[in-house]
Amino acid sequence: MDKRQLGFDRINLGHGSGGIMTRELLDEIIFKTFDNPYLGQKHDGSIVEIEGKMAISTDSFVVSPIFFKGGNIGELAVNGTVNDVAMCGAIPKFLSLAFIVEEGLKADEFVEIVNSVKAATDRCGVKVITGDTKVVERGKGDKIFINTTGFGEVHPKAKISAERIEIGDKIIVSGNIAQHGMAIMSQREGLEFQSSIESDTTNLNFLIENLLNNFGHKIKLFRDPTRGGLASTLSEIASDTDSGIVIHENKLPLEKQVAAACEILGLDPLYVANEGVFVAIVKEDIASQVVELLSKDVKGSNAICVGEITDNHKGKVVMQSAIGGKRIVTPLIGEHLPRIC
Repeated sequence: MDKRQLGFDRINLGHGSGGIMTRELLDEIIFKTFDNPYLGQKHDGSIVEIEGKMAISTDSFVVSPIFFKGGNIGELAVNGTVNDVAMCGAIPKFLSLAFIVEEGLKADEFVEIVNSVKAATDRCGVKVITGDTKVVERGKGDKIFINTTGFGEVHPKAKISAERIEIGDKIIVSGNIAQHGMAIMSQREGLEFQSSIESDTTNLNFLIENLLNNFGHKIKLFRDPTRGGLASTLSEIASDTDSGIVIHENKLPLEKQVAAACEILGLDPLYVANEGVFVAIVKEDIASQVVELLSKDVKGSNAICVGEITDNHKGKVVMQSAIGGKRIVTPLIGEHLPRIC
């Protein structure tokens, strides 16, 4: 969508009224950008055919700022939900897309976000098939919020379940942690780092599909460590399965600039949000092969086995420090970084 083609420069309440202005917004921006046979029916919903089991995931995005190093709220909304569907062992196919726009948002910013959504869906191989747009009064929102719901067919070789986790299974992290959270912090509240830290937001669905094609049911679980970071994700797994988890500090994939930024702000990177990283728990005998396969893709180039499932300290995560000590890794308590996604 070309920003210059619009007949208005800001979103106002009339664009959410359900009348002529709403139709103008939908026709000129939404329908034109996401044109496909499903959305083209301009109905209240869409009817689709999906064979076998279906995975569904919904998420709302309220990140601040809405534009950040490495992406924006639109791209983030697509990637976040697509990845959630993929973590279920499914192949994402369709998205619903809902905008809640604050009166006064610049029209060209809205168009830029919509264009980013379209580019992201193209990269993911999914279609936007239904949605909604609402406009709230100035001061009743924060520029724009987005809700997306994803639908996908469960991979025929997938058997993703925490109940299948066993002693000896290996824990693999697909890439560098804490990138997204520190990218947001570098722009928030006027704080700027002299660095090139960017959000790691990206779609992981093709990487997940490749792993399932090659290793099938030997992959026990996928999780994406978004809010709460790696520490909270692993703590939840340990608690839910009553399993012990050991991770090794010297194996955590952490970029030097991110580590330095966390130190400056007094943040533990284990608790900082990620948007382009996943955790895989796999059978021990395929762990090295999984890392090797991941490392051949740019999105998994920093993949590493960080730990394993143990029969000690059930329900808890223990980190083995680089100098030989141990500490309990607890889940996040309270809000670490608000409005991160």
